[in-house]
Amino acid sequence: MWIEADILAAMAAGLAARAAEAEREQAVRGLDSLAEVALQGLLAEGLAGAGFGVEREVRYPSDRGRRLRREGRRCDLVVTPEGRPLDEAAPARGWFAGGPTCALGDALWIEVKAVAQFRASGPNRAYGGALQGPIWRDLVKLAREPAIVHAAQLVVLFGADEATATHDLAVTVRRGLDRGLALDAPRVVGFPIGDRLGNGHCALALVGVLR
Repeated sequence: MWIEADILAAMAAGLAARAAEAEREQAVRGLDSLAEVALQGLLAEGLAGAGFGVEREVRYPSDRGRRLRREGRRCDLVVTPEGRPLDEAAPARGWFAGGPTCALGDALWIEVKAVAQFRASGPNRAYGGALQGPIWRDLVKLAREPAIVHAAQLVVLFGADEATATHDLAVTVRRGLDRGLALDAPRVVGFPIGDRLGNGHCALALVGVLR
């Protein structure tokens, strides 16, 4: 139903465009210096540029009974096909059937975690932990939502080089499987970035939640 390779390529394009801009401008701060919320904005731009609909900070279906709209947990990115707006009142229709909107169960719900091996202050002492607990908690949160049919965790990893990023992402997924999480094989793309802090590579790993 969802071609995850296309989703991943679109998000990578959004980040790569900003990384290239930083190099052209010889900026002091690179892509790996951006806050996670700023990276989410670039990911959304990449998706929109590829023709997808994308909404940010969407309330989880199980929290929609709360009286105030500002209450409840929210998902970082919710992607819809063909630029369709999300129909938050509709159940899953299947295979993008229906009118110009997209039902909750037909959308792709993505939680985002950004992790950097090096920060402005030096090596990230919380690096190993950031590649475990926070990511697993997001995956569990997505898996426990019966109204969400299509879900994935996106890990944006800034590392010293491609080999390091690939190895560390594989360890994260393997340990998640060891914990009993039902995960699809990760899809990973990456590109080099200007080394300002010690990070020379940006890797994006999309890990699907199996139903």
